[in-house]
Amino acid sequence: MNRLTTSWGTFPLTRFPADPRDPLRAWDAADEYLLNHLAETGTELSGTVAVLGDRWGALVTALAAAGSGTAALVQISDSYLGRSATAENLARSGAAPDAVTLLTTQDPPPERIDVLLVRVPKSLALLEDQLHRLAPAVHEDTVIVGTGMVKEIHTSTLSLFERILGPTRTSLAVKKARLIHTTPDAALVRSANPWPYRYALPADAPAGLAGRTVVNQAGVFCADRLDIGTRFLLQHLPAGLGAARVVDLGCGNGVVGLAVALAEPAAELLFTDESYQAVASAEENFRTHAGEGRKAEFAVADGLADAAPGSVDLVLNNPPFHSHQATTDHTARRMFADARRALRPGGELWVVGNRHLGYHVTLRRIFGNSELVASDPKFVVLRAVKR
Repeated sequence: MNRLTTSWGTFPLTRFPADPRDPLRAWDAADEYLLNHLAETGTELSGTVAVLGDRWGALVTALAAAGSGTAALVQISDSYLGRSATAENLARSGAAPDAVTLLTTQDPPPERIDVLLVRVPKSLALLEDQLHRLAPAVHEDTVIVGTGMVKEIHTSTLSLFERILGPTRTSLAVKKARLIHTTPDAALVRSANPWPYRYALPADAPAGLAGRTVVNQAGVFCADRLDIGTRFLLQHLPAGLGAARVVDLGCGNGVVGLAVALAEPAAELLFTDESYQAVASAEENFRTHAGEGRKAEFAVADGLADAAPGSVDLVLNNPPFHSHQATTDHTARRMFADARRALRPGGELWVVGNRHLGYHVTLRRIFGNSELVASDPKFVVLRAVKR
């Protein structure tokens, strides 16, 4: 377990779920830069302090110790894993159970914000959406400070702060991190929030999806088009499922599960993702296109970690291979292992991935088998069976 040292104390922090094999820390130089800036400038942490995009709770854990008791500390996050890490890190630090209000990006934001701290997310779309949602709560005296690694802060990033909140400048870089300073402009006329985004699936989209209009909340992977990996999986979905219980694992906007629902009227569907934005998108798309009275389950969760063993017949998965800016197969390995535990004997996991990721090796380690269903120069669809 790593320890973050700040002006307000030293805090043992982990990601979620804690895994000694995961070498990645629960904070980075951008978090440290922001916390050091707040301490060195004596920024008054009073009123409502909103923290957007705090990845693993490092910021609010430190700020909970820094507050004078007069601040209402609020974290706003799209990540179930990040919120779970925050809760564990706060408890480990000895913070009171009500020290921080944990909101999701789908929850109504605070009505008034006196200090707004922004950890720049990987998704520019999510940043745009959330700044639009928070802007009405900002007033002329609100302190606004953003932070991110240099490679995460672009001209387009600064433009969003400036167009939505007010004049913006950046700091010098420290340990390859920067701060963003924005002065609220009460007279600013901002454009409408473009999110959620709707688009029609292409006419050649497979699996009965052609021409259907789908919705994507901001931050969902490939938010403005059908991504090519998903398209390849859709071309090779298993048929004849009957009343099987099918999971769209890491569902994104849910088009894979929706395709199964359209083709298999008796199938039971579970859509699950760790992103609140993703599950909201999947649920709206299912309600719009699956047919009146058709039921499905929707869960913002740690994949299938809490699923009952032997409760699932088929898992469909297009796993991510990034954790924020880090490239890692850690998430995919966990998804595969959880899927195996949740599958009944004879149940199957179908995975699409880039050829170079070598998922066939990982599946053989976990399932003892891996079969190539389809391939093209970029992607493979693999099938593993629980024996």
